[in-house]
Amino acid sequence: MIKKLENNNFISNFEKSNEYRRVIHGLIPGGAHTYSKGDDQFPINSPAAISHGKGAYVWDPDGNKYLDALMGLTSVSLGHAFEPVLNRVREELIKGSNFSRPSIIEREMAEKFLSLLPQHDMIKFAKNGSVATTAAVKLSRAYTGRKIVARPYDHPFYSYDDWFIGSTDCDFGVPSEIKDMTVMYKADDLSSLEMLFQKYPNQIACIISEPEKFNIIEPNFYDKAIELAHENGALWVMDEMITGFKTDYPGSIKKFNAKPDLATWGKGIANGFSFCALTGKKEVMNLGGIKDENSKKLFLVSTTHGGETASIGAALATMEFFEKNSVVEYNKTIGQYFIDGATKIFYNHKVEEYFSLTGFNWSVGLIVKNQKKEPCMFYRTLFMQEMIKRGVLYQGILSPCFSMTKKDIDLMLEAFNDSVIVFKKALEKGYDNFLIGSEIKPVFRKYN
Repeated sequence: MIKKLENNNFISNFEKSNEYRRVIHGLIPGGAHTYSKGDDQFPINSPAAISHGKGAYVWDPDGNKYLDALMGLTSVSLGHAFEPVLNRVREELIKGSNFSRPSIIEREMAEKFLSLLPQHDMIKFAKNGSVATTAAVKLSRAYTGRKIVARPYDHPFYSYDDWFIGSTDCDFGVPSEIKDMTVMYKADDLSSLEMLFQKYPNQIACIISEPEKFNIIEPNFYDKAIELAHENGALWVMDEMITGFKTDYPGSIKKFNAKPDLATWGKGIANGFSFCALTGKKEVMNLGGIKDENSKKLFLVSTTHGGETASIGAALATMEFFEKNSVVEYNKTIGQYFIDGATKIFYNHKVEEYFSLTGFNWSVGLIVKNQKKEPCMFYRTLFMQEMIKRGVLYQGILSPCFSMTKKDIDLMLEAFNDSVIVFKKALEKGYDNFLIGSEIKPVFRKYN
């Protein structure tokens, strides 16, 4: 539990973290295996690595304890080292983790997950979200005979593969021919999508979009959007990588009774273990099959570790716990409790014009603004610095998990309140009098 820290008791010992930093960038490009965990995404006074976690908390190599606000980049929906999940993982580990033929647990997982999705008939496992979304793109191109992929320009990430990353500022190494095959529209905007179909008639293979990101979606939006795609000969791919197991169980596809042709799943399904999936209608998914003789073979997803049993066991245990414990509703309650408390803090300190809460109660984002009331990386970094100093590992997002309690959120709000006080002083005297080190940087940028 985070104790109230007096000014002389802030977390400040990062000796082992600093030693880790000195070594790691010579071993791993970027210092981590996702750029979202990189040093340039955190203030300098933050842990360089995590030694272990339990429940809603993590510890760094120096023994500092933090509330993990983002919960493993939103992948941990129940809690770190969550016993009901670990128990199933142990059961699978003692039986072996990978074989030369499929494990019987693969059928159990396929039947279980598809039972939640009356819209879909087949499933393919993967180990990361990029593999799943890229498989959806490949299927869509094969099914439609078209090349172009459409994605929202105001959504941050869909894949590290060329079809997506070539449409960002990080397009170094991507041939221009591939870049030209991804086009963009405004998320959740039918008129923007209509204009895209008019601009690229009979060329768009699929629309890929997260079902909920920043905006409140009308109940019948996906009926209209998917119908529009089909009228123009394109498939709809619903990317539930973030929304799955958060907006509803299993995700927004149920919440909106949506009927996308394909859907991708990942974060949250296996409580931090590596399990992702692509689901879809049989007529599309079966292009990746091997039973239809004389039909063209589509090399869909082929990964040695896709059937690794421990992670599949983790996913099954996570699903079982969700079904027995109303996890989605609980996590939303925790998120709303934070929203209410943070909003009150803003008004108490008369800084409501300098902060904006974004997203939803299942994923609460924060925008920090400067004196001109414009989003500012310097002030955002300062706010993160002050939160971390007070024992909250905070990247500007709260992703509630089942292990979090209102008491944990009270402690987070206490740190939030104190950080707002520092922010107010910085507004008056300048952030450079308070910020230690450099500001955080956008993940997608042309140059380091």
